[in-house]
Amino acid sequence: AGRAEEQADTFSDMKRGAILSFFVIYLILAFIFQSYTLPFTIMSIIPFTLIGVIFGHWITGFDITILSMVALLGLTGIVINDSIIMVSNIKEKIQKGLELNDAIIGGSKERLRAVILTSLTTIGGLTPLLFETSVQAQFLKPMAITLVFGLLSSTFLVLLIIPNLIKIGDFLKRLFIFPKLW
Repeated sequence: AGRAEEQADTFSDMKRGAILSFFVIYLILAFIFQSYTLPFTIMSIIPFTLIGVIFGHWITGFDITILSMVALLGLTGIVINDSIIMVSNIKEKIQKGLELNDAIIGGSKERLRAVILTSLTTIGGLTPLLFETSVQAQFLKPMAITLVFGLLSSTFLVLLIIPNLIKIGDFLKRLFIFPKLW
């Protein structure tokens, strides 16, 4: 009973910390990009990281532990960074006067290598831990599984979803601000 209570307290603290950190991240992104909606686009990739995390734990047969949850918080930082790289480049291109489609295509092509390298270097550094057989490594494996499989899925999703969300956001903005044009 004591261990379950301690685990519940830890999850409660992590939940409060995650909500606070997401709020602070939103405020920082809103300030940097001078937009209330662009941070939502950037942060919308966070739930998609769970696809890789759940799949990775299922394939490897490891349960999701507290260390997995801690790694998930770290993973969100990496994924948000990848999204920022993509969005800031696209926004720069739009500000230079490019059409939205050209800015999205050009920005995505330019940042493709940076996004992939950021993820691959992290995955490469953690992969040896996945194959470690020592007793001490078994404790850390759920964390490595979370980061490796979460990055594998979210990297490609960042490259696909973020540009599409920017396009959808532009469409919705035009639809609601200038409805007579549609």
